[in-house]
Amino acid sequence: MFAMQLKAHHTPLEWVELPDPEPGPNEIRIRIGACGVCRTDLHVTDGELAHAMLPVIPGHEIVGRIDRIGQDVTGLSVGERVGVPWLGHTCGRCHYCTHGMENLCDHPLFTGFTRNGGYATMTVADARYAFPMGDKGDDRDLAPLLCAGLIGWRCLNKAGSGQKVGLYGFGAAAHIITQVLRWQGRDVYAFTSPGDTQKQAFARSLGAVWAGGSDEEPPDPLDAVILFAPVGALVPAGLKAVRKGGKVVCGGIHMSDIPAFSYDALWEEREIVSVANLTRQDGLDFLRIAPDIGIRVTNTPYALKDANQALDDLRYGRFDGAAVLIP
Repeated sequence: MFAMQLKAHHTPLEWVELPDPEPGPNEIRIRIGACGVCRTDLHVTDGELAHAMLPVIPGHEIVGRIDRIGQDVTGLSVGERVGVPWLGHTCGRCHYCTHGMENLCDHPLFTGFTRNGGYATMTVADARYAFPMGDKGDDRDLAPLLCAGLIGWRCLNKAGSGQKVGLYGFGAAAHIITQVLRWQGRDVYAFTSPGDTQKQAFARSLGAVWAGGSDEEPPDPLDAVILFAPVGALVPAGLKAVRKGGKVVCGGIHMSDIPAFSYDALWEEREIVSVANLTRQDGLDFLRIAPDIGIRVTNTPYALKDANQALDDLRYGRFDGAAVLIP
């Protein structure tokens, strides 16, 4: 197999040839058709997340077909298309696993971080954490749903059922969740980097009722905002944008420091909540309704060998929607 491998933080990924992996008990081997490029991958390569496995193959928005099955795997078959998300394994025994909160497991494994991921021609995954994807749609369109879609879905559930929802950072997750919100009949207010008229126009084309810079205030108080941009300064900005009793949902796995702000900004029962990882039930719930929504994923394809360019383009916002590696 071939892969783009991270050998040390703050260094480019390296093209490597490795022995084909063999699936162990409860594992499947997947020939990868597409792997999305996520901002979390930047946090991994930049060393902003603790306890990474090195060397590691990044990537956790994987779509491909099973070509080998390990012992004790049930419910999946060779040739079936599956998706592999960020949450790659949980212990099943800790308080969180036994109380419906496996996303907070004390002993988890994460795809592309503490187990090898999808910047490769094949990978091995825990079959219990892989989602059947069916045969409809292209791999490259489905891959971003495995994180941008799933994390966005969990954030949306945390945000509540309010009518007016603001999205800060209009990348892969926001462009998917905008479509979910519009399908639900809700209003989207899109916040981009100041002056980024291209992404503001992109947001409007997907149905946002308003789009402006993150340094602007929305025309109406919002019921909730979701922060997809990993910028701590957006927390007080989000608090200023929501009504009394409104929520600010922090959707990133990593964020720069949150600056000090007046208690008045939080008062009147405004809330700040974070989202960590996802549960398998999140995936089942979202992937079940995604076909009904008719989500149109805007993506830019890259060859596997161009993974470093894809990450660089993601860092500087050089494309709309999502980036996808095609082995």
